[in-house]
Amino acid sequence: MDAAKLKEMIESGIPDAQADAQDVHGTGDHFELTVVAACFEGKSLVQRHRLVYDALGDAMRSEIHALMINALSPDQHREGLVKID
Repeated sequence: MDAAKLKEMIESGIPDAQADAQDVHGTGDHFELTVVAACFEGKSLVQRHRLVYDALGDAMRSEIHALMINALSPDQHREGLVKID
């Protein structure tokens, strides 16, 4: 898997999401992912991560070995908690 495919999966699987994915080691299986989505508002970190896992589907069990997730609401993103390029 590549970072562009991961970004595409998130943005098509989570309504109004903006995603930035980085292949941490260049191996196609370790990623850092930042997702900003209005649907994260009022949700716990576990609930946010579950939405990300759902969007990635089977890739989480087969293609992705490690995933660091920053899941932010638009307000948190505006406050500068994590930048998306």
